[in-house]
Amino acid sequence: MESTRKENLKKARTLQIWNVIYDIIEVIVSLIAGFTSNSSALIGWGLDSTIEVLSAGTLGWRLHGEVKGIDEKRVENRKKVTLYVISISFVIVSIFISYDSISKLISKETASWSTIGIVILIVSLVVNPILIYSKRNYGNKLDSPALLADAKDTFICLYQTVVVLIGLLLAKKLGWWWADPVAALLIVPYAVKEGWEAFSKAQKIKNTFGKK
Repeated sequence: MESTRKENLKKARTLQIWNVIYDIIEVIVSLIAGFTSNSSALIGWGLDSTIEVLSAGTLGWRLHGEVKGIDEKRVENRKKVTLYVISISFVIVSIFISYDSISKLISKETASWSTIGIVILIVSLVVNPILIYSKRNYGNKLDSPALLADAKDTFICLYQTVVVLIGLLLAKKLGWWWADPVAALLIVPYAVKEGWEAFSKAQKIKNTFGKK
């Protein structure tokens, strides 16, 4: 039974490594496409994906620690540090997206078409469901709330992908110039919510293990 759990931990760790690799590609391509086309939605999506890299990387770090048999306090400390980093990152991303999108709504700036941006969004629509299924699978096998929560975050990322893609298509096909910055602004409530939750979880770990 213990050997089966350890094998599943290793597979889950490998999954997170591939998740990080894909997210890094996603970040690079979307930011290049976003800044090139002046698309708030693509830039915001790319910045949000950088936090997905942090989240997936941290979970892989924790899983690696469990595989190596480190104690619970060290595992939770790793989680706490990264949750603080994620929380701060979400605040910065929310401020930037809000400023950039509102500025473009006021000035009525129009994003230009980005084929590479559309391609990475479509690829994400294929990759993310696979990641969601795999994370839920190993999350249930390992009885891991962290993996199940990460699957939920990836599902939200999938929703954001759809929103950004629709915004870009509306701007291109119907000439709705405002669709791009509005699509970007729809990312902000999620970013603020996730930032607050990450901070609250970090505080909870600090209060729990700080007393021991």
